[in-house]
Parts: sequence; structure tokens; C-alpha cells
Amino acid sequence: MAIPRILVVDDDVEMRMMMVQFLRQNSFIALPAASEQEIRTQLADSRVDLVLLDVMLGDENGVEICSRLRQDQQVPIILVSALSADHQRMAGYEVGADDYIAKPFNPDLLLARVRAVLLRARRSSSLIYRRNVSTFQFQGWCYDGKRDEVRAPDGVQVALSKRETALLKVFLANPHIPLTRDEIASSLDVTGDASGAEATGRAIDVLVGRLRSKIEAQPKDPKLLRTERGVGYVFATDVTIEDS
Repeated sequence: MAIPRILVVDDDVEMRMMMVQFLRQNSFIALPAASEQEIRTQLADSRVDLVLLDVMLGDENGVEICSRLRQDQQVPIILVSALSADHQRMAGYEVGADDYIAKPFNPDLLLARVRAVLLRARRSSSLIYRRNVSTFQFQGWCYDGKRDEVRAPDGVQVALSKRETALLKVFLANPHIPLTRDEIASSLDVTGDASGAEATGRAIDVLVGRLRSKIEAQPKDPKLLRTERGVGYVFATDVTIEDS
């Protein structure tokens, strides 16, 4: 898995570098920034997985910056501020912040919150982020998103139903990430004959079985679409993508 890249935005040089160093010591790639322009430059030039955004940036306001970023960016944002009143926190959440941390904070708490937000972002369907992807490839297989075609390693086209294709795309967008049946169902709008989670779970199990029968060499001993005990299912192979 790629090492998360975190953009640390603070106009206080000492605080900014302290946070950058702390994150680097904890196995993250941390990049410094001090303004909205620098944020947008980083977002345009490289992958950013999370923005730690200070609310008070000299003449700029982090809440307003967050609001503007949300107009065209899906990157997770954690606001950091010495202002901790409930209405100030709510202002951050209302403009799309994923979390809000009050200063002064325990570094271990910051680390825990960063990891939690990154985990939520990874577990949510990344199909929105990858909406322009034209081709997924895995273990010799190829899914062409423009033609909506799946081809086996020998080049033969494999016919999938619309629901089977939708399920495959969920897994292709989230390789190596265990997904619960509820998470899969929420992406597919799957419903069972009966109401409730149990019916939804059965519907997912049936759909997974059908997809396995199409893409697994031995559906009863799956190597690609594996059962994750106590969780749900995981697409247990690397996926490469090509953007359109």
C-alpha cells in the first residue's frame, strides 16, 4: 500500500515543522504549506491523502479555505485550531471538514485522529475519486470502463450482469481493503427479498458467489475475491489503473 501523504498547513513555521517531523517519524510522508495557494499547488502537483489545516493562517481563514476546497476537492481535511467552542467546531464540520482538533493537543491523539480519518477515507468507495479511470488490470484480467467489458487473461470476453459488474468495480477500487457486507451493499443499493441486515448479507453472499464463478479459476477455493473472517470480503490482489 502507498505511504500516506499528509499536507501540514500552518503559518507558524515552528509548529508546522514540528508537526511535519512528528508525522515523518511515524512513517508518513509529510509536506509543509502555509497558504491556500500552496495547498492548491501541492494538490495539483502530487497526490495528497490528507490535509491538516490550521484555522488561523494570518490573513487567511482555514474554515473558509476548507469551504472553497470542498467545491472541487474530495481530499480528507482535519481542521486544527485553538478555538474549541462547539459552534466553532460545527462551523468546520458544516463546510466539509472530516475532523476538528483543538490546540493544544496530545501528539498521540493527533496521530490517532489522522489514522482514523485515513482509514475512513480508504474504506469509503474510491470510485468517485477514480471516476475517470478507463482501465483496471489485475492478474492478467482487464476491465475496460469505457466499454464496460471484462476480459480474461486469454483475451476472451467474460459476460457479467450489471450487478456483477458493479460489484467488481467496488472491489477494483478498493484492493486489499476488507469490506463489510453493509459497505458493499451501500455501494450497490442491494436489497433482499426480506428486510433487514440479514437479508442484505445473503444478497451480497449470493452476488459474490456469482462473480467468483466468472473470474475465479476455482470458485470454491477463491484466490482473488476472498472471504475475510469476521468482516466480509477482500479483493486480495494488486490492481493497476489507467486514467482516461
